[in-house]
Amino acid sequence: MELGIIGEFHARPGNEAAVEAAIVKVIPQTRREAACLGIRAYRSRDAAVFFIHSRWTDEVAFEAHARLPHTVEFLATLEPLLTHKVEV
Repeated sequence: MELGIIGEFHARPGNEAAVEAAIVKVIPQTRREAACLGIRAYRSRDAAVFFIHSRWTDEVAFEAHARLPHTVEFLATLEPLLTHKVEV
C-alpha cells in the first residue's frame, strides 16, 4: 500500500528564507528517487511554517529515503533553523 508522509517545519524567527532554501534544494533530489511517487512543498499563511507532502511506494522505501545523503544533509541543515525537532 502507498505511504503518504507530511512533514511540518517551524522556522525560528529570521530563518524563514534559509528553511525555504533548504526545502527548495531537497525537493528535486527527492523527486528523483525511484520509490518517490510524488513530493510537494507548501508554505503556510504563517510565513514561518512549511510543509512537505510526499508519497512513497511503501514504508521500506520511506525508511531508505531517510538514510540517503541528501535527506541526512537536509535534516542536519534544518536542525538549528527550526523551533522544534522535525516530525513526520
